Amino acid sequence: MQYEKAEQNISSNETLHLKKLGSYEILNTPAEIAFDQISQLAAEIFDVPFAGICFEEDGRFFVKSEVGGAALEIVRDLDSARFVFFASVPIVSPDGYHLGLIYVADTEFKSAEERQLRMLQHLAGMVVEKLESRMAIRRTLRAYDDRLHVLVHDLKNPMTTITLQSELLGRIPGMDDKAILVAGKINAQSKKMIDNLNGILSAARKEATSFKPKKDKIDLRQILEQVKKEFTLSLKRKSQTVLINIQETLEVFADPDKIAMVFSQLMDNAIKFSPIGNEILITHQLADHEITIAVKDKGVGLTKEDLGKVFLKFSPLSSVSTNRENSYGLGLITANALIDIHKGKLWAESDGKDLGTTFYVTLPIK
Repeated sequence: MQYEKAEQNISSNETLHLKKLGSYEILNTPAEIAFDQISQLAAEIFDVPFAGICFEEDGRFFVKSEVGGAALEIVRDLDSARFVFFASVPIVSPDGYHLGLIYVADTEFKSAEERQLRMLQHLAGMVVEKLESRMAIRRTLRAYDDRLHVLVHDLKNPMTTITLQSELLGRIPGMDDKAILVAGKINAQSKKMIDNLNGILSAARKEATSFKPKKDKIDLRQILEQVKKEFTLSLKRKSQTVLINIQETLEVFADPDKIAMVFSQLMDNAIKFSPIGNEILITHQLADHEITIAVKDKGVGLTKEDLGKVFLKFSPLSSVSTNRENSYGLGLITANALIDIHKGKLWAESDGKDLGTTFYVTLPIK
């Protein structure tokens, strides 16, 4: 269900707000018990019969959960004579974009205590936590699946060559029976392998998005500027700055969305693991056939042991975010898989604890 927009203080940058909301893949999805439980908790905290969770999309509200019904009447007409009590807090993403609200309402008059409003704010945080963890898991699974499918696709070429060569080998005049038998077995097994690979790729092609990167000519400097803009609120909140020290056009053939996701993760990490007021510096190096982008921070740094497992799933690291920001241990895994799909490299360097970290991304120009 989608409802008309209610008066709500949302982000002034509607494009970024909608992009952030869309990334959660929550719109037009059925109600879930996890969200219903949060709404029920809100209703019990205020001792009211009506509560709900709404997400705003392009001037309309999508109701994800409601207790007591009447969500349209509640969020659409706050001056309704029927509902004499209404309280809500915004649902805000970690980088500061207002996604919607969690509300409570009643047909009887009552006042909201400060303690209750704080608890409602905590429930809004629980909603965002569920969205963030879900998004991190989905991105990682897709990136790993894509990497597997690209590898499978690449394996088809040598297997096809083996099939053809073994078939030709068995037809060479004068070959003895034993050699012909071996060539036939190689041919049969390679054909079976190709069939298996095609089966994997056939399933991949049925998914909503292609596993192959959509290679277009893109300017890495523009991608970095775009990603930086998306972190405007996060940077402001920690009084940090991102300096993109790149003056020239850096063109490569790559999937713009996947590359943007990589740099978004690296920038997000730099922000999370750098102290308030810090500067994050982004530079580049050009080689004959590749471009390397460096994202350098002056944050908590990584130990030698950390560097050896920073791209391993769920590996505990010594580094801790500077403002208690959540870290799911999946972002760098996802970034590494996406760079691998592009035949590039991703690695980290650090001089040690509290000495900052630099992440390097190398991409082939063609």
